[in-house]
Amino acid sequence: MNENKDQSAGHLQRTIQQEQDQDDKLHDAAKAGKESKQPVQTGHRSQPVPPLPAQHLTKPGSEAQMSLKPRFLAPDYCGSGKLAGMVAIITGGDSGIGRAVAVLYAREGADVVIIYLNEHADASETKRYVEAEGQSCLLIPGDVREQGFCQQAVNQVLERFTHIDILVNNAAFQEHAESLLDLSEERFDLTMKTNVYGYFHMAKAVLPHLQRGASIINTGSVTGLHGSRHLLDYSTTKGAIHAFTMALAGNLLDKGIRVNAIAPGPVWTPLNPADKSPEDIAKFGADTDMRRPAQPEELSPAYVFLASPACSSYITGIILPVTGSVGN
Repeated sequence: MNENKDQSAGHLQRTIQQEQDQDDKLHDAAKAGKESKQPVQTGHRSQPVPPLPAQHLTKPGSEAQMSLKPRFLAPDYCGSGKLAGMVAIITGGDSGIGRAVAVLYAREGADVVIIYLNEHADASETKRYVEAEGQSCLLIPGDVREQGFCQQAVNQVLERFTHIDILVNNAAFQEHAESLLDLSEERFDLTMKTNVYGYFHMAKAVLPHLQRGASIINTGSVTGLHGSRHLLDYSTTKGAIHAFTMALAGNLLDKGIRVNAIAPGPVWTPLNPADKSPEDIAKFGADTDMRRPAQPEELSPAYVFLASPACSSYITGIILPVTGSVGN
């Protein structure tokens, strides 16, 4: 009797196997008849897809010079006063992710301070869009590598607005290298001081002025999660930013100040055309599961979520991946 059961089970397994083998052949034939998969769109409006304009920008990179302008207005996003009465500082806020965050913060009722290096035309354009949302915008050019500048910038913010509620550390330097041997100490130092020291200096400068309900949001990167073989120094700094975020979150928890980070995947901003070759830029983002880069307006709502106590009062010390790939 047991032998009959064993035979019955074996027969059932073989039947299922044969059925699946037939299904596999049908699926393989269907795949062979189709062209390569198209980039994935999940929103109401389609975003640009590769091939993108093959372009190389001079550093630090100007959004005004990009052939395909990044999308940052998020026209489907309706503000509801989530940040009403708040003051937000955004480093690297003149373009890219920073510009998109500035616009949505203003749409949610916050006054915005843009700290940027020297891209004056981009910064003025961002200010125009912030003011079009009905909020004030203060522009402060300077180098976040310098502790003295960061302190002076915070003093200017306090003189203008009297309080600070949100810090978004977003300024970054990125330059690829084929080999570790191509990385000079000078270049490594520049990347580290811009991407890590800049975050440290700004957080330290604002901390004495943050009250319960305030938040710090750091821009990390998928390269800080998985590394990138041609972005050795940049990946190192982004991994450090993730650790800094979690450590500072624990340090400030009892003060009621939340600290989180967002780890974007490839995003269409001046940072990448100012780094990669035109040939690489043309296929930028195609290696994600969505087979396209994000537009800044697809990142900015996450920054609103983490800044608003109404949305994320029980969230601190997280690294939120927004990468265009499944599961990371």
